[in-house]
This record gives sequence, structure tokens and C-alpha cells, in this order.
Amino acid sequence: MTILIIILVIIAIPFVAAAFIPKQYNVEKQVTIDKPVQYVFDYIRHIKNQAYYSKWQMMDPNVEMTYTGTDGSVGFSSAWKSNNKQVGQGEQTITNIVQEKRIDMDLHFIKPFEGKSTAYFVTTAASLNQTIVVWGFNGKMKYPSNLMLLLMNIKKMIGNDLQTNLNNLKNILEK
Repeated sequence: MTILIIILVIIAIPFVAAAFIPKQYNVEKQVTIDKPVQYVFDYIRHIKNQAYYSKWQMMDPNVEMTYTGTDGSVGFSSAWKSNNKQVGQGEQTITNIVQEKRIDMDLHFIKPFEGKSTAYFVTTAASLNQTIVVWGFNGKMKYPSNLMLLLMNIKKMIGNDLQTNLNNLKNILEK
């Protein structure tokens, strides 16, 4: 009987811990690009350009991409499908654009896991010929999956990828 109680307690510990771990997370990274804000904004508003700077899209050169709508405008949707589990399957849709300031997107992940998140770009003129670009990502994990936020350090993983993407963007735009 004592062994059964010990086993039940060990099994229950992660579920109890998950009740106290936040379910939402936000990750933001930024870079300063030596180009005017209009130039930078006009490039990042076109989701198809992510093929040149997004680590996620570059992970699979055979990723199947489909597009709906007019790129760079509200309602444009980009869907991806890959056999690479790190890329998976999903879709992003532009939901809001504030010219030269902000782009908001909804993300729907289908594989390898189902989920919905939001992402955004914020551009700010640091000077006449310099732009600060912030790339942010908001997500939510349901109980008890939110335990993965602690175990896998998702904020750090996503943050590292966002920074790589921003550094790639900087290199492209400053050429």
C-alpha cells in the first residue's frame, strides 16, 4: 500500500506543479538595422520575404508553401507543410497593419502539435537611417501542457530563433 501511495504522489507532482506555472508566454527580440523605417517596414510586411530570413522556413528547402490574398496586406495568408518535424504544418495570417509601425499576425500550428499564437513586428525609427525592429511572439499552453514551458524553456528556444531571424533580416537589408 505504501508503494502505491508513493507512486501516486510521484505521478501527481507534475500535475500539481503545472497548476502553478503560467499558461501564457511572450517572447520579444530586437535588432537595429541601418536603413530607414519605411524601407525596413516595406520589406517585412511582405510575408513571402520570410523565405530569405526565417530560420524556420529555411530548415526545409522542400517545404510546401501556399499563399492566399495580396502579400503585405491584411488578410494575406501563408500556409506551410513540411515532413521536417521542426517545421511541421501551419498557417499565418496578417490581421493588422499600422503603416511603418506595426504588423500583427495570427499563427495556427497544425503539426507536430496543434496550437494558436500571435506574432508581431514593431518598427521604430532610431534615427533618420536606422530602424529598430522588434519581433514578438505570444503563446498559450493549456494545463498540463504548460509544464513544457518550464521543462523545455520554450521562451529561450523561441527567443534564440527570433534573434537568428532578425540577424538574418539585418544582414539582408544592410547589403
